[in-house]
Amino acid sequence: MLAYAIGRLLAIIPVMLVVSLVVFGLIRFAPGDPAAIIAGPFANDDTIQGIREKMGLERPLVVQLAIWYQQILSGDLGDSLFGDAKVWDLIQERLVPTVSLSLFTNLFAVVLAIPLGVLAAWKANTWVDRSIMVLSTLGFSVPLFWLAFMLVIVFAVKLPLLPVAGYVPPSESIGQYFYFLVLPVISTGIVVMSLIARMTRATVLETLHEDYIRTARAKGLAESTVLMRHALRNALLPIITIVGLGFGLLLGGVVVTENVFAIPGIGRLLVNAITHRDYPMIQATVLILSGVYAVVNLLVDLSYAYLDPRIRYSGG
Repeated sequence: MLAYAIGRLLAIIPVMLVVSLVVFGLIRFAPGDPAAIIAGPFANDDTIQGIREKMGLERPLVVQLAIWYQQILSGDLGDSLFGDAKVWDLIQERLVPTVSLSLFTNLFAVVLAIPLGVLAAWKANTWVDRSIMVLSTLGFSVPLFWLAFMLVIVFAVKLPLLPVAGYVPPSESIGQYFYFLVLPVISTGIVVMSLIARMTRATVLETLHEDYIRTARAKGLAESTVLMRHALRNALLPIITIVGLGFGLLLGGVVVTENVFAIPGIGRLLVNAITHRDYPMIQATVLILSGVYAVVNLLVDLSYAYLDPRIRYSGG
């Protein structure tokens, strides 16, 4: 197991290099002159040329790529083109809101989705199953921004129970920290919950037709024991995969939620960087998100051996 984990961690390095190369190429071959965008519509040619030289855009692409790789290997992600701040410092400031939103969204979704999925599988082809599946289909189909605005109108405007938008760091007030996260977590969690509920229903329903389930029932075990201890436990692998990869995707995919609720997270930072063609910020943010996604994927794979003793990993 340890050898396998080390091998997978080392395999992340070439993946990250490829990701950095792709991001480097995409943003540089995108239409438009970033120096002109930074300088503004009223800048003269000399100002634009000065910005190009400062950004190193006059150098050959191979040289720019070599400098970028040198910065990565030295642990220096460079300076943002706006604000005169280190890229890593700006990312650190936005990391806690995004991780908080992603973590609590996944927790909210899992706590509700798995019981609903198990219930739907147990009551397959009944009104209970159909109701849960209709709701999950709606939750997955409704645009996130529309759902977020509807929740704001209902719970923040019509019934002023929750704040419209904003974010309070946990270091300032732990109560306000959770209070401001309620609406963003629910709006994003409904979408994630719908996907996990459908996956849970499908996998548990398939497991309920296995021979060992019929044997467990023939022994006189309670239906709750059959469902939770035998059916759900053996159906956990694909569910864990969806949950783990969903968390990794949420880290970079909560842009809509962060913009609707004015949360200063990684998503908003990346959107602003793309809008202003902040090359160092774009490269560093995408690279870090890709690394986190790869690590989460590794943790999901390692959890398989814990959940299913039949699975064994080796270094080869």
